[in-house]
Amino acid sequence: MGGMERLLEVMRRLRGPGGCPWDRAQTHESLVPYLLEEASEAADALLAGDAEAMAEELGDVLLQVAFHSVIAEEEGRFTYGDVERRIVEKLIRRHPHVFGDAKADTPEEVKARWEVLKAEEGKEEKPCGLPKHLPTLLRAYELQKKGVEKGSEAGLRAALERGDLEEALWNLVGLFAERGLDPESALRRRSLRACREG
Repeated sequence: MGGMERLLEVMRRLRGPGGCPWDRAQTHESLVPYLLEEASEAADALLAGDAEAMAEELGDVLLQVAFHSVIAEEEGRFTYGDVERRIVEKLIRRHPHVFGDAKADTPEEVKARWEVLKAEEGKEEKPCGLPKHLPTLLRAYELQKKGVEKGSEAGLRAALERGDLEEALWNLVGLFAERGLDPESALRRRSLRACREG
């Protein structure tokens, strides 16, 4: 036995009788901070380009998938097989230009079609269409990409003159959105550089 099934078996052993008291005590809710932390650490490794760290941190994210899948399996709610099946079906459904007859030649066309297909699926609308736990800087960026109160260079200057740093930050994020640059990743890269240089 290997691959994902081996990881699931290890998790079932940790959660089972005679397993680890900490692992057995966890719930979907108690694991949320760990999922967010592991995703952030994986992002750091990806931006740093460190192959060894990337493999390790992506493994930690995969552990979270296995952990939640085993908990749900115990509760009779879903299994890892359901998780995998749903993402495979979604990828095929949202890539009709690869798995069907549709045509899309640019990343922009693909993204636009993805959003249309997502809307057609009638997914439950999140507040402003964004996950609640999205990092705040990324949330501001995504909102402005959607055209919600778009910031501008003029707005940034005016806010700085007034000393309104909150509004200045919003407008600065708007400049990133205007240029299609992710401020979360930019600031993460700059922070990593500061740690190396400090």
